Amino acid sequence: MTTASMEMAILQVIEYMHGRLDQDLTTDDLARTARFSKFHFSRMFREVTGTSPGRFLSALRIQEAKCLLVGTGRSVADISAQVGYSSVGTFSSRFKECVGLSPSRFRELDGDFRGMSAQPPSASGSGAASSLCVQGRVVLPADRPLGQVLVGLFASPIPQGNPVQCTIMDGPGPFELRDVRPGTWHLMAASVPYGSPSALAGRGRGAPENLSVGRYGPVTVRPGVLLMPADIVLRPASLLDPPVLIAVPGSSADIMSGATSRRPVPAAIGAHMAQPSAAGL
Repeated sequence: MTTASMEMAILQVIEYMHGRLDQDLTTDDLARTARFSKFHFSRMFREVTGTSPGRFLSALRIQEAKCLLVGTGRSVADISAQVGYSSVGTFSSRFKECVGLSPSRFRELDGDFRGMSAQPPSASGSGAASSLCVQGRVVLPADRPLGQVLVGLFASPIPQGNPVQCTIMDGPGPFELRDVRPGTWHLMAASVPYGSPSALAGRGRGAPENLSVGRYGPVTVRPGVLLMPADIVLRPASLLDPPVLIAVPGSSADIMSGATSRRPVPAAIGAHMAQPSAAGL
């Protein structure tokens, strides 16, 4: 099976997910849509998207909830049901784990993170562990709009939850993530053009088409091993990319005025990696 035909089959499944976010979908349901066995479908889905069908669907539910929270006046309870959660409490907990804010707080801020406190170093310590770093360069092709760039290390291919380490840069260029904990991490970069709303950053219905993303890895960080610099080339996000659930730099007042150039990612985007919960996958 060619790469193009695999991607086409997975795109059909993702469209199927989008249209049924309020339903209790199982991996068997999705495999039947793709007309593959459950085992072959799961393996193919991970190969194309970098993650499992269940995690991808769970991320789509939260991404849609983000859009509905800032784009409609529906209650949190209604939105939780619309994206497939039977319990508003479970939905609220999962949303905060993925995005870093409760649904109501996210709505109050209109998805904007301005004014939030900076994240303290995530891997402070002494000795060899505190000296570990990941270096590289973010490249933005000339045809992509310029904006601030978030670079982060994550425990999963889905950019959600608390980054292991991260930075925000005022545009593409070299980066260095210091004090990285030993482990195997996924390196991700995302950029939204200046003036774009951060609330809807990420793939999903109603999300802006000018989100740029790039990935590298996984990379294994351990004492005594020198890592090669990581070059991350940003490209337009596609429907095959897992949604970006953490806050991405956008149109907050300080960014628009040019008041900041480089700063740690705000603590409010931080949370632990979420697991699929509402879909039974």
